[in-house]
Amino acid sequence: VQLQASGGGLVQAGGSLRLLCADSGRIVSVVGWFRQAPGKERQFVAAMTWRGDRKFYADSAKGRFTISRDNRNNTVYLQMNTLKPEDTATYYCAQRRIGGIATTSDAYDYWGQGTQVTVSS
Repeated sequence: VQLQASGGGLVQAGGSLRLLCADSGRIVSVVGWFRQAPGKERQFVAAMTWRGDRKFYADSAKGRFTISRDNRNNTVYLQMNTLKPEDTATYYCAQRRIGGIATTSDAYDYWGQGTQVTVSS
């Protein structure tokens, strides 16, 4: 399963970005987003079930980020609003073949290559 993440860039604090993750359309259990800042561990951001009936967000993302999926074009989105400098990181999309929503990276089976998000103050 190939995942292609895009949509990152440089934005000022308070701005918005929408990340995209294109996949092959193969049905999996969960799709999610993680991020990793330099020198830090990979961190859970948001995830949703393939069917779209459940979504879960990290505390840092609640109220600002929205995960969604368009089944017509096999794309997962992460809409990020009110961005802060601490959101600066490389963002990765991921898929989990079997099981419910998980917040640890080792629970996910497929990963995209990452897209850089930089938020200036």
